[in-house]
Amino acid sequence: MADSDDGYWFAPKAFGIGATPVTWQGWALTLGFVALAVLDMTRMPNRVARIGVLVALLLLFALVAIRKTRGGWSWHWGGRG
Repeated sequence: MADSDDGYWFAPKAFGIGATPVTWQGWALTLGFVALAVLDMTRMPNRVARIGVLVALLLLFALVAIRKTRGGWSWHWGGRG
């Protein structure tokens, strides 16, 4: 589990690329992204606008997640070092 004082909301995945939420802020960001994506996909009438908003949400989520991941994002083969 992450140290709550280190300022990171995500920990890198053990395999592959990406991160996992480890604090309430990380989980709130992830759940907020999912909720906004679902609202976008179900409420936006125009297909092009729907995809545009979804891409913008995804980019914003990814930028925050990358900045708030301890050690950043890189490919991992199972080691934590």
